[in-house]
Amino acid sequence: MAKFGAVGGAGVLVNLGVFNLVRQVTDLQVVRAGVIATIVAIVFNYVGFRYFTYRDRDKSGRTREMSLFLLFSAIGLVIENGVLYAATYGFGWDSPLQSNIFKFLGIGVATLFRFWSYRTWVFRALPARGPVAGSRPVATGREPKQRVP
Repeated sequence: MAKFGAVGGAGVLVNLGVFNLVRQVTDLQVVRAGVIATIVAIVFNYVGFRYFTYRDRDKSGRTREMSLFLLFSAIGLVIENGVLYAATYGFGWDSPLQSNIFKFLGIGVATLFRFWSYRTWVFRALPARGPVAGSRPVATGREPKQRVP
């Protein structure tokens, strides 16, 4: 969870940085700027998750992994920017400070979904290694505990 948080935290900074940069240098609407920022953060996060957070996970089905990652990231994009959309167009909260607050709030809600979906479906754990056939247990030097009747 700590590695997910480290990559995710860096992804939040990328997301908010790109969001504010796009808002400053273009005339795009707030939600469009949010979508662009989310897409940049998704690419950043995939690299971080694959090669840092979940580097020990199964790598055999990269096409499947990337397809699922993009699917769940797209759902997260809708959640994240849906919060921003509701605040901006539903309530009229569209000052730069308000946009950043609701962008951040949307990221938080979407992160809960992404953490669960990535861990469960995308970066699956490798199967546990069982004992090798014909091997004996390693002696630990301790006697097993006796049950007293």
